[in-house]
Amino acid sequence: MLPREHAILALDLAADKQVFALTDHDSRVLARRTVRCRTWQLSEAIEWGRAQAVAAGFIGVTLACEPTGHRWKVVDQLAAAAGIVLVCVQPLLVHRAREAEDFTRDKSDDKDALLIARLAAQLHVYLPERADPTWARLRHLGARRVEWTTRVGAARQQLRDLLECAWPAALTAAGQPLDSLTWRAAMSVTGCDPARVRQLGLAGLTEAVRAELPRWGSRRIYRPILAALHTAAADARGVATQRPGALERAAFALADLGHAQEQRRQAETLMVEVLDDLDLTDLATSIPGLSAVGAAAILAESGDLTRFDSARSLVKHAGLCPRENSSGAYCGKTTISGRGRPLLRTAAWRAVWGALPHNPVLAARYAHLTGRAHNPLTDGQARIAVAGSLLRQLFSVLTRRTRWNPEIARGMTDPCNDSRTEVSTTAA
Repeated sequence: MLPREHAILALDLAADKQVFALTDHDSRVLARRTVRCRTWQLSEAIEWGRAQAVAAGFIGVTLACEPTGHRWKVVDQLAAAAGIVLVCVQPLLVHRAREAEDFTRDKSDDKDALLIARLAAQLHVYLPERADPTWARLRHLGARRVEWTTRVGAARQQLRDLLECAWPAALTAAGQPLDSLTWRAAMSVTGCDPARVRQLGLAGLTEAVRAELPRWGSRRIYRPILAALHTAAADARGVATQRPGALERAAFALADLGHAQEQRRQAETLMVEVLDDLDLTDLATSIPGLSAVGAAAILAESGDLTRFDSARSLVKHAGLCPRENSSGAYCGKTTISGRGRPLLRTAAWRAVWGALPHNPVLAARYAHLTGRAHNPLTDGQARIAVAGSLLRQLFSVLTRRTRWNPEIARGMTDPCNDSRTEVSTTAA
């Protein structure tokens, strides 16, 4: 992709200012150009770079840029239309190279363009993922699900904080009030107002909640919660001056919580439909404990797993691979690299919580890591290790197009051999 016969056209992307630097493989600048336009208007500037490269004695040009937002995808399409290869440079590498240049954080668009060209000449680049429309749709739906998951968490935290200030007794009406549909429905019909609870009375509150519950996805009332909430309405604890405004705001937060959960469910339904279109649902859910939504969330961040050379590459892409810290006689704490896609790491971490109680292989690995005599791991460390194992299992299942096999997952059978040949557990 970066032959010596091609010059390197480096592009520093921005909203409406694009800076080009054309260099050879020794980082000698052949031409520079600054264009004030949007990314969709860069066709002429890209052709200018190719013409300058030809004039300098090269047979072509390779375009290099940082993957900034979604703008690089526009550049990728323009380059493909012009028959030019696009390679991407990791922004973290550009940041490190900027510091290594003169041990400062001096930054300008022209310097960044030259650093991008230098990193490309050193082959510190990667080929961008070019997803088909189905995989691209799954990624966008995954991003939407993450957005609404964040809003659900924010609404829950805000609701709890406000009630702890204005009406703390309401939070004692259920063991897990924010997860109780009866409690939510009761708080919704009363506007989080204890005066309204007292006005309705227990019988009136029960009838109002019975009518409200279907909107929250349930029909069965848990009467002890309503009785406890009715009792809590007489509790005057809380900051009196803050109570009217805080309770009104709590009602808004509860409505936001219901809306965010509905939007998240809608995104999850669409993600599972895309997974069905890719014919991956049955394979992914053959792994015990991995739901269709959990698999879709992982694949939305990873993309098509067949683009990875190995399961190890997928784990490194998630930043779950070990990072050793030792020198000479010193042996520090080994942690995960933390590089790669943070949201892929988060999706795998969340999937582990559902998989551990139902997946015997992962449960046995977790028990071994936390219970071994030498260097036992903590609960969190073991779950991180299991998250990497889950990604390896998912990679094997989807790329080989075969259902999950507990013997292969345990390392007792060679997946590349139909015979029951014993292989090393460590190697597996």
